[in-house]
Amino acid sequence: MITKFLGNIEFASVYSAMQRFTDERSPDTQDELWICEHPAIFTQGLAGKAEHVLEHSNIPILQTNRGGQITFHGPGQVVAYPLVDLNGLGIFVKEYVYLLEESILKTLLYFGVTGHRVKGAPGIYVRLDSPKAHSILKPEIDANTLHNHPLEQFQGLGKIAALGIKVSRHRAYHGLSLNVDMDLSPFKLINPCGYKGLITTDLSTIGVKVEIGEVAKVLADKLSAYLQPKINPPSE
Repeated sequence: MITKFLGNIEFASVYSAMQRFTDERSPDTQDELWICEHPAIFTQGLAGKAEHVLEHSNIPILQTNRGGQITFHGPGQVVAYPLVDLNGLGIFVKEYVYLLEESILKTLLYFGVTGHRVKGAPGIYVRLDSPKAHSILKPEIDANTLHNHPLEQFQGLGKIAALGIKVSRHRAYHGLSLNVDMDLSPFKLINPCGYKGLITTDLSTIGVKVEIGEVAKVLADKLSAYLQPKINPPSE
């Protein structure tokens, strides 16, 4: 996998470049990983609903073809775009999502933070009161409770990383974002990922002071390690 660090770059230009790369790649094209930051922008997924925009501002909103709902990108957030051929990796979409999340979990662990998955809500979450604790989350909530009280599953948690991918002819693009040290206030203008009242956090807020470049490098290393052909997940 070829890794490229693109710096702070407009989302629209990367979006069009990802589509072009994916459309033009051949079976012999080497997978690439693009790591960057974006100037402030809201991006809407294919399932996005207008009511999840709570208040309009001068931050642009761009419709995209990735999965998921609305999210925010801005300086201080690492964004990773793996441009991979799932056939070449020998995996299906479900396993691909698992490996993306696992890469984030291992990145957080490198900085002493315990990340968590929440069933049915892609992305990675941290305990706001004890982000470095290793205790497991409470047992899964039954479907009826989840329907009537959708935020119950996020009690005590803050979302620190988001996922949104697109797969076309087994070729994946878009990717994930990990919040490092950013202005979190724009998340209050939306229902993040479609969840009203969901708290969004970053490493700085939970007490981890680290340069974004260091986080970007660790995340790139983890993604490169996990997204190898016929992969066996690496040991910690």
